[in-house]
Amino acid sequence: MSSRRDFLTNTLAVLAGSSFLTSGARGATLVKGQPVPAGAEMTIRQAIDRIVADIPGAPFAETVDTVKSGNPEQPLKGIVTTMFATDEVITGTIRQGANFIIAHEPTFYNHADETDWLVGDKVYDYKKALLESHGIVVWRFHDYWHSFRPDGILMGVLTAMGWDKYYNAGAPEIVTVPEITLGEIVAMAKKAMGIDKMKMIGDLSAKCQRIVVLPGASGGRRQISVLRKYQPDLLICGELNEWETSEYVRDARYQGQKVSLLVLGHAVSEEPGMEALVPWLNARLPGVPVKHIASGDAFSWV
Repeated sequence: MSSRRDFLTNTLAVLAGSSFLTSGARGATLVKGQPVPAGAEMTIRQAIDRIVADIPGAPFAETVDTVKSGNPEQPLKGIVTTMFATDEVITGTIRQGANFIIAHEPTFYNHADETDWLVGDKVYDYKKALLESHGIVVWRFHDYWHSFRPDGILMGVLTAMGWDKYYNAGAPEIVTVPEITLGEIVAMAKKAMGIDKMKMIGDLSAKCQRIVVLPGASGGRRQISVLRKYQPDLLICGELNEWETSEYVRDARYQGQKVSLLVLGHAVSEEPGMEALVPWLNARLPGVPVKHIASGDAFSWV
């Protein structure tokens, strides 16, 4: 837990002086240019509009970033950011006295959060009732956060690793850092992001400088395309299909290439980006309580 607290403290300090925190800010107006009257309560809908107002090209005609549960016209009491709106996170939100969860990933077990196929399912019904009985609104913030410049999830990871100063807007996927071993990177990632175990291909003593960072699940074609484009020493990703990128790296190494692969896990690889959302929201919604509750990794290692 201390590493999580240290990360958020460091993130606040780093981002406070950066364009990431205030880039695109439009004062106190909403997406349609309507200010919130002095002394008036902000609704959750108005908060969403204020957030979306700072995303390039938004609002998007097609996006998964929609309200998944609850009435957004109610007054905003407080915000919780997280990767997944799990039952445990929802319970934590209730305890915080908040009524708005901003989640990066789906709430109802599929990409589009379709629920018709889940009606009558005990697990779904429990979560739905928990949200409804406490008036909790869940809104997904995936496409928009990745579309912010710089990408909010990526910058959260780079900040956690101490690599934000190496970010290059012209080639955001890759950072060039002072020479470091793969083993040292593993130790850094475990400490900075609270990861217990991770998968790797490579030699822990391998020297790394050119590092591609692709948190989450960007897919095999993109991961391999970026490997081909940059020829890095290391690819760090969140998740992969085990018949795609890992097999490509295995063959590349057999053929003499020195590339290594580090797979962090989907949730833990993007959690820092949702934690970094807290100060970003504080800059745009002053006076609104905002807290991050980590959903964590669903898996245990045996």
